[in-house]
Amino acid sequence: MPDFPWGPGTATGIGSLPGVDIAEAQRIVLGELPGLPHLPELPARGPGADMIGRSAGLLVELPVQLYAGRWQIAARPGQDLRRTTDLLERDLDQLTEQADGYSGPLKVQASGPWTLAASLDLPIGGRMLRDPGAVRDLTDSLAAGLRRHVAEVRKRVPGATVLLQLDEPSLPSVLAGRVPTESGLSAYRQVDAADAATRLRTVVEAVDAPVIVHCCAPQVPLQVIRDARATAVAFDLSLLKDLDPLGEAIEAGLGLFVGAAPTRPAAGARPPESKQIAERVSTLWRRLGFPAARLPQQVVITPACGLAGAPVDYARALLKACTEAGRRIAEV
Repeated sequence: MPDFPWGPGTATGIGSLPGVDIAEAQRIVLGELPGLPHLPELPARGPGADMIGRSAGLLVELPVQLYAGRWQIAARPGQDLRRTTDLLERDLDQLTEQADGYSGPLKVQASGPWTLAASLDLPIGGRMLRDPGAVRDLTDSLAAGLRRHVAEVRKRVPGATVLLQLDEPSLPSVLAGRVPTESGLSAYRQVDAADAATRLRTVVEAVDAPVIVHCCAPQVPLQVIRDARATAVAFDLSLLKDLDPLGEAIEAGLGLFVGAAPTRPAAGARPPESKQIAERVSTLWRRLGFPAARLPQQVVITPACGLAGAPVDYARALLKACTEAGRRIAEV
């Protein structure tokens, strides 16, 4: 089993939190996730704080703009891109202040190349996904931008071991040829698994940091993620159907970020307790048949997905419960 860049019994968040106050969001993350805090995302702040806009703002020599409510490649940088970069700069300034003296793993997130390709529009219309050359250029630009972003975070928090999470919710649809065209009457071409892994690997190998590929959709393409040489995969446990590929991935040394806690409370319900979360993860591990000692080493506990749609109090309580659940599995 490889050495993982996190401690035993660790928990973390996926990325997004509710609200618009980045200072408060970072206090929550640093307070409730001491083993693996992350740079929070606050999409409620509007365009440029959303997952696609925030990630597109990191591209090198591929400026973006908003057009008819969608992000598209632009001829030159404009006010939309300035807003995006200003928001990220503000977040990094807060991180520099609040994480002063921090030592340990620290996670940042960005959309992966396939989710960006399925979401960003070409200047002439249509998604970048329609043009393999555009996807290649996008991937190279993203790799360069994320390498620079990781280096910037490392400079601001010199005691941190920076981890990068690539958010790829669209990857299963890209592989299955289910990304709809603008008309909705057809879909873009199916992407070969080998090509998908190659583009992901371009980013993984460029950033000089351990990479987690997050996919909160059904049918997580574990083989593609393994072929991309990612360190770990993050997934929603409630969507897991087939255990065999997961067992093979664990055997191959892939780390697991297990989304074991619901992102929103049921009506009138309290946040799940740490004991419930820990038991869900332990039950999965027992079903897979691996030694109990490997569980706290190879698994990180997370919410099922981002928490932007949750009440603030619920989000805080859930992150705390995930951390306590991580301690529980480490004590077994």
